[in-house]
Amino acid sequence: MRKALMLIVLASPLLFLLFHLPTVDVPSVFALTQNGEHNCPTTTAIPSQTGTPGVFSANQNLCLPQRANIGPLPLAFVVQGVEPGIRVDSHGTVYAVSIRGVPGGIDLWRWYATADGAADSTTKTLPFRYQGQPDSPFCGIFSSGCTAPPVIGSPGVAPGGGDADIAVNSPSSGVPNLAVTSLSLLSVTASHSTDRGNTFMPNPPNVLAAAILGDDRQWNDAIDTSTVYLEYHDVATFNIDVQRSFNGGATYLSGVGEAIDPATAPAAITAAGAANIAGQTRVDHSRCPSRGNLYQIFAAPDNATENVTGAALRDLYVGVSIDAKLGSPLLPLPFMFTDYKILNNGPAGNHNQGAVNLFPALATDDFGFVYAAWSDQTNINFSSSSDHGKTWTAPMAVNSTPTVGKSNVFPWVAADANGHVAVVWLGANLAGNSNDPTVMEVTCPLAAHPTNECWAQWEVYMAETVNGHDPAPAFLQYQASDHVIHLGTVSTGGLGGNANRNLADFFQVALDPQHRANISFADDHIVSPLCTTQSPNHCAANDPQSFRTGQPYFTYKLNPPNGLRTEGTCAGQATDGQEEDEAEGDDNEGDHVDSVDRKDDQHQTENGTFHYRDSSRDMDVVSSNGVRSITYGGSCVSFIGDAKVNRVPGYQFTFSACDLSASGGIGTFAITLTGPGGFSYSKNSTLTNGFVKLHVLL
Repeated sequence: MRKALMLIVLASPLLFLLFHLPTVDVPSVFALTQNGEHNCPTTTAIPSQTGTPGVFSANQNLCLPQRANIGPLPLAFVVQGVEPGIRVDSHGTVYAVSIRGVPGGIDLWRWYATADGAADSTTKTLPFRYQGQPDSPFCGIFSSGCTAPPVIGSPGVAPGGGDADIAVNSPSSGVPNLAVTSLSLLSVTASHSTDRGNTFMPNPPNVLAAAILGDDRQWNDAIDTSTVYLEYHDVATFNIDVQRSFNGGATYLSGVGEAIDPATAPAAITAAGAANIAGQTRVDHSRCPSRGNLYQIFAAPDNATENVTGAALRDLYVGVSIDAKLGSPLLPLPFMFTDYKILNNGPAGNHNQGAVNLFPALATDDFGFVYAAWSDQTNINFSSSSDHGKTWTAPMAVNSTPTVGKSNVFPWVAADANGHVAVVWLGANLAGNSNDPTVMEVTCPLAAHPTNECWAQWEVYMAETVNGHDPAPAFLQYQASDHVIHLGTVSTGGLGGNANRNLADFFQVALDPQHRANISFADDHIVSPLCTTQSPNHCAANDPQSFRTGQPYFTYKLNPPNGLRTEGTCAGQATDGQEEDEAEGDDNEGDHVDSVDRKDDQHQTENGTFHYRDSSRDMDVVSSNGVRSITYGGSCVSFIGDAKVNRVPGYQFTFSACDLSASGGIGTFAITLTGPGGFSYSKNSTLTNGFVKLHVLL
């Protein structure tokens, strides 16, 4: 077997086995459960675990049936929900997804306050609505949609279920688009929803979304109503392939790229070597000139020799594409990546476990700054970039007492505002490698018989900062779980080794419009009700052989952090000796100006950038060779200069804006563009959501 394929197997979630059960009684009636979730099975596999609310809401179990019937056959799947992903859209709707394993499919939950109800006044838990299995071919065949009660019972079988990811865009108006993908044995299953997960298109889903058959660990991100990115490993090269969709995530045929560039390939790509671990892909969602930049994080050896010899993945890289934003449905342009190192982790041989475990994580904030987080088994490390991924701050550990020196794995990161970053991970009360049973599953001294009472106890932690792009940001650590969620070992090697994989390989955090952290995690702290058939005579809570399955849980931080900054300067822009003028149009018009900067030296020369976008025309305008002329008059300002339109030079622009808010009026702006072949464009709009400001630094 080729090593590239072997790596795929090691990184993929465990395929489910069929269990022969004496009786099969899967409830087909869906209702409001005792735990408050809507449209869930009337009985759930694991009951909720509620604690005393404080900084976070009480941890709640997202409902799943205990097992899924395989049609008329006397067989059933034991149902689990692991590797939970989470996103929150611009309206505050929360989406959570988890996997059952191939061919069990994936499960989706939604909380939309308008339709689903308010949080519980005491526990602060949310009444999630179960939205079914969007990767199931039975959506629309045996029911009117994925969420409706099936006519003949849900078989819980789908092409996918190996991995899952979701992505939402953030429009200023209208319902955000929800894209969903699921990993199958050969490809990626894809669909999307424009009604908050009530229905999905196409129906049945697209089962061949990936351009290459035989792929692994896909991730998604989205930026506007139609543009979604899909990233995955392919078997042939083990490069990180990225595909773009211009139809919301139904198909991904509108442009492709490879995140590992030719210079990095010898260290990161080989069929017989160590290869790489790919984290998720991330789009710059800011209103800055960097908007639309695409970032791909991955870990790999330092050089070709280490790669061929199978050395540790001790370096961390980011692939940066600044042209992924180009193209259109009629012009599906490919895009290129340039790779930069986030971490060069010292001499080989000093990192037996590798510098980076599953999975390195990446985030971008609202001002174009980029953040990375990763685990080395002991520390949760962090670095930031203020120049769009080219250079990075010195790595620092964000975990503090009581997690210092202990085992810490599964980092994930989210960012918004200006430097607001949340990093979550799984932390143990014991030191050592999370995969090692000799330190994580110790027999209690003087114990009469083996128990799990002295095993490692794992909790969910979060570290949060509001100055994440400073050279040495200040983090506050919180415990997000209100109970021990897992005992014993935790695997960071995929299917390799003998460590416990009940939680699979990661969990996630997302920030909502109120800048609060929302966390979904897998949890197996309660013995499964099916233990009597799966592990007879081993159902005690302290029995090491008791049967448990990972279940999806959810919690959210009740308040945003103190000191949050929602204004500032875009990443990569100068801050000294600078005059800055900014104007933004009404987003509802589909166009706006990101920034107009003029750097002023002692000779008073005009030099800076002007950036304007009209999303309805898929047009991106950036000044070239500086801004030739800036004229001020009262509350108005005018700019004249040369520009590139969608990165094509040869255009000229004139832009003017007036801020009339001081006199009670509505601000206005106007732009005129001319270019090759008689090109002409003009636009007049209001500044109802915008401003014009002038800073003069003497």
